[in-house]
Amino acid sequence: MQSKEKSTLRKIGSKRTESIYLIARGIEVGIASGLICVAYRYVLQIAESGLNSVLGYIKGSSVKTAVWLAVLAVLGVLVSLIVKWEPDAAGSGIPQTSGEIRGYFSLNWWKVIIAKFTGGATSVFAGLSLGREGPSVQLGGMAAKGCAVLTKADKTSQTRMIACGAGAGMSAAFNAPIAGAMFIFEEIHHSLDKSLLCMGIVATIVADFVSKIFFGLNPIFRYDAELLALKHYWILIIMGVLLGVCGAAYNVIMVKAQLLFKKAEKIPNPVKLAFVFVISGVVGLFMPQVLCGGHRMAELLINDRPELKMLLILLFAKFIFGVFSFASGAPGGTLYPLCILGAYIGAVCGEFSIGAFGIDESLRQEFIILGMAGLFASIVRAPLTGIILVFELTGDMQTLLPLAVVSLISYAVANIIGTAPFYAILFEKAVDGTEELKLNSKAAEKVLETFVIPIGSQLDGKKISDIDWGKHCLIVSIERNDVPVTPKGDTELKAGDIIVMMISQRHFSQDLNRVYEIINS
Repeated sequence: MQSKEKSTLRKIGSKRTESIYLIARGIEVGIASGLICVAYRYVLQIAESGLNSVLGYIKGSSVKTAVWLAVLAVLGVLVSLIVKWEPDAAGSGIPQTSGEIRGYFSLNWWKVIIAKFTGGATSVFAGLSLGREGPSVQLGGMAAKGCAVLTKADKTSQTRMIACGAGAGMSAAFNAPIAGAMFIFEEIHHSLDKSLLCMGIVATIVADFVSKIFFGLNPIFRYDAELLALKHYWILIIMGVLLGVCGAAYNVIMVKAQLLFKKAEKIPNPVKLAFVFVISGVVGLFMPQVLCGGHRMAELLINDRPELKMLLILLFAKFIFGVFSFASGAPGGTLYPLCILGAYIGAVCGEFSIGAFGIDESLRQEFIILGMAGLFASIVRAPLTGIILVFELTGDMQTLLPLAVVSLISYAVANIIGTAPFYAILFEKAVDGTEELKLNSKAAEKVLETFVIPIGSQLDGKKISDIDWGKHCLIVSIERNDVPVTPKGDTELKAGDIIVMMISQRHFSQDLNRVYEIINS
């Protein structure tokens, strides 16, 4: 057996020290990811504040306005050059992070951090409707990769650290450590790994602690809401269906907008982004509320009570401008903007229910947070993350039941309609045409991956030797009801078994996809 295989197998046997190692790595990842994401969050706040100051300064002056639009055009060209220098910094960054973990990409961690940081801050200063959360996921993952590279961690540890760094980035951006941990499994890693769970929870909690040192203990959305009576839960069913349809439509329109933007191949990208930035400047002159991630819209919704007509206008304008901004490929995310869209859909549902069905006006804010969770669940197709995220954003545990009702219904409706999850679509577009990573024999390592055999899997009741796993995959450990089982050719697999597989890094993405298909078919 080769030395790299022996090194990989030794990790399985070191159970006594493994938990200490995972906790230490989790703390390391949480600190690194938390600090870089806190810095990004702080710079974006300065950028948004600076934008508001500029808009106030140029108001009423045609000369100043013309100069500002010219500056925006230059900033658009600058961002296009940043993206050209590091293409993996474009967009939200979540698909690129997932691609790294699944073996499609090997991102240059320090270039991505520099490009994402500068490009994202510039885009927000220009007013594009982009959020900090997607970039924070990528920044957190790349900060974790930097730690892994600098400490010469093995490939298995590096992959786990990147996944945990991504969750820590979300935790620091939203002050939501549990949602960050859940995001690792529902959206980034797509499988339950006890080692990953241990490292991930530590990383997200540490990152949240780092964030709270700088930004305080208060939840992002502070509100006081009454609970909806059980006799009115039929309204939640209708609301869940509506949000499911809206989420499916959102995914379709987003994809078509990206395709439409890319069809203009003859127009140089600097010209495209210069145009996008100028349009953002024009939008800022007439409707500044819809600029950036949507904090002004959130404050307007929580502190004031816009009329139904104004709610619909802001909702439509934010959606159109958000599609336009994201389709441009500028560095920035959609998580916070889509939460704002969900909040406004919820507010519209609340206003209608109050007027048509006699619902108490004190429940208006309850509808707002239900809209956030429901739209998140239907777009991202990660309902548990959405439920926990909104709970942590608001800090109100009593809303868990209505959150679950709306989120699960919207999730089911979006699945029935048949549109793919948003980040799954972006991931497929990102890896489309990507070849297997070319690694020489010295660079290639064996990577440990953990899988759980689900109920109803074709593997239930079959022997290991009956399955064509591929010549680059080897089952090295099985755990059944917390009892280790030595894997042999005649070992019969059972639903619920946790199997640890060693996969060659040289064929990682191809073999990993095949194993996923075998287990889940």
